[in-house]
Amino acid sequence: MPSVMARQNPELDTLTDDELLDMRLCDLKLKIRNTPLESRLEQLNEELLARGIRFRPHYWLSDDWYSPDGIPGIAIPFYLAHPRLMRLERKQLLEVEGGTHQWCMKILRHEAGHAIDTAFRLHRRGLYRKCFGDAKAPYPEYYQPKPSSREFVLHLEMWYAQAHPVEDFAETFAIWLRPGSRWKHRYRDWPAIKKIKAVEKMLESVVNQKPLERSRKTVDSLSRIRRTLRTHYDRKRLHYGLEYPSIYDKDLRKLFTSDPSHQRNPTAAAFLNRIRGELRRSVARWTGEYSYTIDQVVQEMIERCRRLHLRVGDHPEETKRDAIILVAVRTTNFLHEGRHRFAI
Repeated sequence: MPSVMARQNPELDTLTDDELLDMRLCDLKLKIRNTPLESRLEQLNEELLARGIRFRPHYWLSDDWYSPDGIPGIAIPFYLAHPRLMRLERKQLLEVEGGTHQWCMKILRHEAGHAIDTAFRLHRRGLYRKCFGDAKAPYPEYYQPKPSSREFVLHLEMWYAQAHPVEDFAETFAIWLRPGSRWKHRYRDWPAIKKIKAVEKMLESVVNQKPLERSRKTVDSLSRIRRTLRTHYDRKRLHYGLEYPSIYDKDLRKLFTSDPSHQRNPTAAAFLNRIRGELRRSVARWTGEYSYTIDQVVQEMIERCRRLHLRVGDHPEETKRDAIILVAVRTTNFLHEGRHRFAI
């Protein structure tokens, strides 16, 4: 499939990072057709049909993931339409959001929840307001989740269901939609199961119905965005604070090394990823915290290590021991700080 993607706009493969960054997004000339996105959208449509939902959101390429207010469609970030742009995305922002099949499907199910909420105006229903709250509540810049809460499902990272009522609905919808999720078993002792059942009830009521909102508009479609990739990434890094020193940096520099004499050693990011399971289990035993919570801390450490170009030193066993201690300390701090910025 990557070769099919490359044929769509082969000249992108020949450009340096600087040449790409100087391009305008509208000049990328990308399409969803003949990319892995096409089969993933077909899978999403099949999942909706399996649940009796005949409505299909419309899709377009833009600068980020979102489903606009009043429009029952889904914008998909441009970089997922070409492997060269996915590599640039990783260099610029440390990760490729939705870059794997599994990750992409998780986000698509979430965004489909927003689109279907809009299409059938579910947020206006009393059952919605009773279970999820007021969809018109303002979005704060930050939200403070409670990792131990069982009032919300766990789907996307950072307890995103706790961010806002409409995100709570979309996350709950995604859990309900996913084939084989076994949500009745997974959430049987959680208050959140009432929300999943509410979603099921609301969706059963719109089976074979025509949507109330039918707009096919495409907000900020790629062909209309005239800013350069350089400006795009500058804004993204500013929003996510990637230009500022992380609270992890001082500790990570002590734990790992950037000394040129260790360039043949494994990268710190690869090392942490390899022992990720052991870190979760060990810290969970020490702290009693959820593995999910601990994994958020490990993931942020991995991303910072990539950014700092750190490598393992001469004593990997000592490094592993110290990494476990650091993760335990950071997990405790993470729970106390608990401020997470909304995605844009």
